[in-house]
Amino acid sequence: MMAKDRFGHDLEFGRPGAPGTVIRINPQTGEPSYDELTWGLVPHDTKDLATALRPIWARAEGLADQPMFADAFRRRRAIVAANSYFQKSSRESAGKEFTVSRLDGRPMAWAGLWEGYQSPSGEIIRSYCVITVEASEDVAPIHDRMPLVLEDADLAAWLGQQPGDPANLLRTPRAGILECRPPSTRKPRR
Repeated sequence: MMAKDRFGHDLEFGRPGAPGTVIRINPQTGEPSYDELTWGLVPHDTKDLATALRPIWARAEGLADQPMFADAFRRRRAIVAANSYFQKSSRESAGKEFTVSRLDGRPMAWAGLWEGYQSPSGEIIRSYCVITVEASEDVAPIHDRMPLVLEDADLAAWLGQQPGDPANLLRTPRAGILECRPPSTRKPRR
């Protein structure tokens, strides 16, 4: 999927194991940067990359206390942009696929975490995962979980550019932001 941010930068979101563009605070410059990371978080303290778990999702509940995610939650949060995503229903119309997107046509800003893993050979792998929350009223008719969609006013706080507790942002999005449609009824891109 491709999207453009408000500054005209290309943002891409793909499939697990594929590179995707995330917005994160660059540790060297302290400034926001658009970086290509691999979707599937490789924790920095991984012992064996071949057998490492590479979660693509992290549940918001208890995130700050889970050893795999706690340090990244405190210091390495990211934003993942996506125009839409496909969700198979687990509710009344189980198995039916829906396209979930913003009603206003803008890209969604998903809350994510990122890590930098250094292999024994010195190679650095930067990876990310997306945080999920209980489904909003918009998504609940088809599924019980969804990516955490951040509001514009929360983006700077999520990245740590403004004071505030990021735990306060681990909440279900308000109703009326998203819509779920069968894929055949997709709106044309703007």
